[in-house]
Amino acid sequence: MGKDTIADIITSIRNADMDRKGMVRISSTNITENISKILLREGFIENVRKHRESNKYFLVLTLRHRKNRKGLYRTILNLKRISRPGLRIDSNYQRIPRILGGRGVVILSTSRGIMTDREARLERIGGEILCYIW
Repeated sequence: MGKDTIADIITSIRNADMDRKGMVRISSTNITENISKILLREGFIENVRKHRESNKYFLVLTLRHRKNRKGLYRTILNLKRISRPGLRIDSNYQRIPRILGGRGVVILSTSRGIMTDREARLERIGGEILCYIW
């Protein structure tokens, strides 16, 4: 894992999803816990557990997969990192982008914590755009 923990989380989830793994283990920090709670609340993952191993805490995420009618595998989770350490992307609440006409989720880091785009628009606050999920 590098210094950009959000990019590491997104990459771990994306790789586990492409490899058809049911679970992924990521390091536990305040940011990772908040992002995983948003993923769980929005229905992109099935379960989140906190696991302790030799004085280090990890989050174990259970991914959600689906099969179409022909039995072929399709991923249900698409993640894209937007703001990064070298280029921060900020937005006010009026200019927060809508992903897939509102079906996707934008995760923001605001002055009131990490929240989705819908919550930020309701509270009328902007912030740093962390990632897109659809």
